[in-house]
Amino acid sequence: MAARRVAVTGLGILSSLGLNLEENWNALKQGRSGIGPIQNVDYTRVPIKMQNGAEVKGFDATKHFEGGKDNYLDRFAQFSVVAAREALGDSGLKLTPSLKEAGAVICGSAVGGQSAIEAGFEDLYVSGRQRVHPLTIPKTMANAGASQISMETGFSGPTFTISTACSSANHAIGHAFRLVRDGLADVAITGGSEAPFTIGMLKAWEAMRVIAPDTCRPFSKDRKGMILGEGGAMMILEPMDAAKSRGARIYGEICGFGMTSDAHHLTQPTMEGPARAMKGALCEAGLSPEEIGYINAHGTGTQGNDPVETAAIHSVFGEHAKKLGVSSTKSMHGHALGAAGALEAIATVLALHHGILPPTANFTEADPECDLDYIPNQPREQRVAAALSNSFAFGGLNAVIAFRAFR
Repeated sequence: MAARRVAVTGLGILSSLGLNLEENWNALKQGRSGIGPIQNVDYTRVPIKMQNGAEVKGFDATKHFEGGKDNYLDRFAQFSVVAAREALGDSGLKLTPSLKEAGAVICGSAVGGQSAIEAGFEDLYVSGRQRVHPLTIPKTMANAGASQISMETGFSGPTFTISTACSSANHAIGHAFRLVRDGLADVAITGGSEAPFTIGMLKAWEAMRVIAPDTCRPFSKDRKGMILGEGGAMMILEPMDAAKSRGARIYGEICGFGMTSDAHHLTQPTMEGPARAMKGALCEAGLSPEEIGYINAHGTGTQGNDPVETAAIHSVFGEHAKKLGVSSTKSMHGHALGAAGALEAIATVLALHHGILPPTANFTEADPECDLDYIPNQPREQRVAAALSNSFAFGGLNAVIAFRAFR
């Protein structure tokens, strides 16, 4: 079978910027940050220095899962299911028995069901109980969201979860793209979800000393680190011809995927790995560097990541790097770890679809080592032909998605 073009026809998202697609896009295009004091953690039990995060606010699981079914899923899995429902509804896709059989569900999550893990440890080591909740394992497993989406939709094709730290969602989306492109699936639900706000996880990230005390300022000279986020984001992928024939709204086209490993260090990135991943995405997409107008950067706001990513972009794009619009939407929705790539992929697709490039919020003073156009603080009305979305993970695992605008 000849390779098929792959269309993005449905989007679903919830993050600190809102509980649905419309709320998230309104915040992104306005440059409005969702970072603020963490509310859902009891600080009186364990003192924690990091007070700010990008939480999903106002999420009531009982409104989405009836009859106590919310108790069967950890918060991260609930996010993935709710986002998938929105994406599927947004696509207008009619699920026939044959389409369900050829449907794939490919998700990303870095840390899985942290709330379930912590509740089990508390039962054992704090309360002294001899048993933990009988659903601890199903709630903890990283594939819980993908499995639940499969059961709800009836999709019975390839279904799995990828866990590659902060590149998890981009790896998931890239593999889903290739399944649809190569005819191994006729539709895919793909993205990522994460819910890391537990005392144990916060203390672990505090120990890493990469968390900002105030907010996330990617590429700014006075940046002080990342801000943790949570959320879920899913998209519907289908063959371009099928999408056109049914008159679907097409947000954009996924046209390339690049992935590499630095083979270097657990936490310190190199320039070469990210650069090769960007080149790989461009090569598979058949895009020249000059055709890219926007990059949604990994842009964590840490001292280590931002200059390395800047150098990698210079390496790949040469003189054209100066003409690129580059922004980190983590400045608004935080770093949602395994869900980050999914949140950012949707931001990238919407930027292409609407002709509005989201800004890097909280930007203050330029860093000489970070000398690109980071679209500081204000969104930019600009139509671009193609874009990249970067994800670079701890462990040196890099995943880059290439998107083409659909006109």
